[in-house]
Amino acid sequence: MARSDFYKPHPHAINLLGNGLTPPSSGIDQRIPQSILPIERITMHFNDFIQHIRNNPSDSLHRISSEWGQGRAIFGGVMGAVMYTAMRRDIPVDRCILSFMVSFISPLAADTDFIVDTQTLRAGKNSIQIEGRIIQNGQTVATALALFGTLRESSIDVSARPAPHVPTPESLPALPYIPNVVPEFTRKMDYRWAFGHLPFSGTTAREMGGWVRLQNETIGRDITDVDAHLIALIDAWPPATLPLINRPAPASTMTWHISFIQPSPTTGAPTDTDWLLYRADIDHAASGYGQIRAHIWNQTGELLALSSQTVAVFD
Repeated sequence: MARSDFYKPHPHAINLLGNGLTPPSSGIDQRIPQSILPIERITMHFNDFIQHIRNNPSDSLHRISSEWGQGRAIFGGVMGAVMYTAMRRDIPVDRCILSFMVSFISPLAADTDFIVDTQTLRAGKNSIQIEGRIIQNGQTVATALALFGTLRESSIDVSARPAPHVPTPESLPALPYIPNVVPEFTRKMDYRWAFGHLPFSGTTAREMGGWVRLQNETIGRDITDVDAHLIALIDAWPPATLPLINRPAPASTMTWHISFIQPSPTTGAPTDTDWLLYRADIDHAASGYGQIRAHIWNQTGELLALSSQTVAVFD
């Protein structure tokens, strides 16, 4: 999560994707046509804004509903997925994502225009390195660096470690959505806790995680949709440092790195109904900061990605 502080969403928050609607506030870019605002909430699905980013030019305006928010910001998994989608747009399909690094600089405000700027830093024979930025109100709020590569034969072939043995997601209780206690975007997720303890439980355990999937979503079969889906779900979990404290406190992911396992597992990419298993371990935490690494497997136990984060906790 880019931020895990808590908030009460605005009662008239809506999603806007250049559909001619304008929220009841000023400062909207004039390139978006204005019309009368219906006083009802429109559900924004994950695939809606991914498709909007992918199908529009790089200088297009975008905005994301507060229903994907946490505190005063859009949650970091969505920010990462948005930048990845814009960066992937001009990459040949035979180049696989290998590495994705994000720096969260400031909150991305919900229901407010932003653009995603990309720049290819180098396009070589075997790899492409590209930079992405989310810009809102003239300020860069997040940056990303991605590495795409062509797979080739090699004498090195080391299999990934399998997933640990855990109960099936169906046998574990679902975590409820608690308004004004957990971030708004978590109502979009289906969580089944399997490792460690819940946030603010005052434990001393280093591990945390379990099963997660999107709720009521249909993920496209395009590689961009699949990878963006994975990025969002990896960051859906709170920082593993939060269970160590015994009272609610804000926390932020400051930097985040994902290494993608390539080639993709033989059983195929995750679909909208598949569960992902996430297990995070704290390598070190002190003086308000923590270093966390995580493994992400598919439902058949094959490793999909490795994640590492530097997080801040304001306790």
